[in-house]
Amino acid sequence: MAAAILDGKALRQEMLGELKAEIELMKQRGVQPGLAVVLVGEDPASVQYVGNKAKRSKEVGMHSEVHRLPADISQQELLALIEKLNGDERIHGILVQLPLPGHIDEKAVIDAIAVEKDVDGFHPINAGNLMIGDDCLLPCTPAGIIELIKRSGLEIAGKHAVVVGRSNIVGKPMAMLLLREHATVTVCHSRTRDLAAITSQADILVAAVGRPGLIGAEHVKPGAVVIDVGAPKGDVRFEEVAQKASYITPVPGGVGPMTITMLMYNTVKAAKRIAGMA
Repeated sequence: MAAAILDGKALRQEMLGELKAEIELMKQRGVQPGLAVVLVGEDPASVQYVGNKAKRSKEVGMHSEVHRLPADISQQELLALIEKLNGDERIHGILVQLPLPGHIDEKAVIDAIAVEKDVDGFHPINAGNLMIGDDCLLPCTPAGIIELIKRSGLEIAGKHAVVVGRSNIVGKPMAMLLLREHATVTVCHSRTRDLAAITSQADILVAAVGRPGLIGAEHVKPGAVVIDVGAPKGDVRFEEVAQKASYITPVPGGVGPMTITMLMYNTVKAAKRIAGMA
């Protein structure tokens, strides 16, 4: 029997509806969550993504700003803008769209964002709090995956989860969040020997390496939950894996919508904390 679809689009609409109602109550108390997105250059994928973020933030009633900067902007000028946004009381969340041009130090930019406004969850302090299990702003894609699994009524505790990929954006925080949900977690990467031997043991398999078609039926345990984070074409060979898994995310329409949803969620959470409403 073909796997059931984990529908990120449907869950996005449900969660955005919840956030819209929450934001309306916050506005009645004099607080409107504000998100500032910074885009450097004109990378087509980044332009589209930033446009979607701005659209969703306005839909739920947030104050939304998009700062479009030329690709040749200096690092000093970019850092000056971040410092200005750090001090702007209308802004509760700051997101600098990655990747940045090669002449700009991404780490320096991420480190410059105020921890309490780091709605991407990339600042070292937020990353450290995630590691030790303290409350923090979580990276949006891994947090969205957890929501997608749990809100679909699927159990994580006690399951064997395998994460393929060890990036700071998805792989590592994904492993930490699965551990937080009491899964037993294995992380695979480019140096892993006999990938299929390990992934085929997974009750929950998360593929996040950006290699189209890497994961096939031979990598999947019968009845597994398969989460495909690969973009834009997917790491999972959908048609064949869907015949073996119990649940699977499509690309597009699975994980992607949840990433932007969790960005909205983080901005509301940051606004509450900054306003003393948390």
